[in-house]
Amino acid sequence: MKNQYRTLVINPKTTKTIISVFHNEICIFKETAEHPSSFKSDVSEIDQEVTERKVYILKLLSDAGINMSKLDAVSANGGLLRPIEGGTYIVTKEVLDDLRNSYNGKHASNLGGILAYEIAKGLNIPAYIVDPPVVDELSELAKFSGLPDIERKSIFHALNQKSVARQAAKELQSTYHQVNLIVAHIGNGITIGAHEQGKVIDVNNGLHGDGPFSLERAGTIPSEALISLCFSGNYTEEDIIKKITFKGGIKAYLHTDNVAEIESRINHQDRRAKLVLEAMAYQISKEIGSMAAVLAGKVHGVVLTGELASSEWLTDFITERVHWIADVFIYPGEYDIQALNAGTLRVLRLEEQPILYRN
Repeated sequence: MKNQYRTLVINPKTTKTIISVFHNEICIFKETAEHPSSFKSDVSEIDQEVTERKVYILKLLSDAGINMSKLDAVSANGGLLRPIEGGTYIVTKEVLDDLRNSYNGKHASNLGGILAYEIAKGLNIPAYIVDPPVVDELSELAKFSGLPDIERKSIFHALNQKSVARQAAKELQSTYHQVNLIVAHIGNGITIGAHEQGKVIDVNNGLHGDGPFSLERAGTIPSEALISLCFSGNYTEEDIIKKITFKGGIKAYLHTDNVAEIESRINHQDRRAKLVLEAMAYQISKEIGSMAAVLAGKVHGVVLTGELASSEWLTDFITERVHWIADVFIYPGEYDIQALNAGTLRVLRLEEQPILYRN
């Protein structure tokens, strides 16, 4: 078995694609390909989008002098596939079909697996996806919504959550599969998961209106008031979806989603700004508390991660309210790139078996 591996990691966003090359755990190259137009999600345009981004990626790698023949695998985030368990999956025709057809929704991350496959096939190496956002390890109890025709879905920051959970477990001198953790990813979207011995048995769906409000998402809204809004005649279905997904939360209250600006306003005695930011932190704390109940109080650590975990003001507010549950670990930012590489390495090193996706 080899002991040296080189992996190309791809992380597509709406108007850019982040690419990295790893030699074992060390990142030897990282660059961002900026795209002239934003992601187009129509099925007829997906292949064109992939082709354009692939050209950008290969040019960046060529200009940087990266020897593509030395790559052992290509890895990417997985997109909105069918509900699956966490792990590293081989990109197969079934994966490609569901990504191209936006099976579980439209999102730039759907490009990841397709890009990985298109680059890998030319090099005759495997393409993988790791812990996509549709990881579903929910307990049976967690899937009940209160209406038989609506089941709670598991859509969350699985890749980053599981990555920082592994880091916290290591700090606890244990392994991810031996500890219970509550992980809160705090960013444009907020998802808070109960991790029980390697499985996320409950988590809020931060994409589709569940849990705390965030920088731009409305979170859980009183249902009767939302229904009235839908039938007011003032909004189309698309308007409502945009309102709660991209135009809600802090952006709706304060007309900005810039946390540094909000904190500056708070420092200048802006009471409204302070109240809104506190309300978001309050809801995050409350959701963390509910996950402690899910784990029956048997919690080894509470983990705060994501872009907003770099705000000391915010993390202090949350920590003050949840530290009684367990020690709080803070990992600011996102670890998606490192997590994609780590998941791929576990397969290449035969520490885990790659999983075959079924549709």
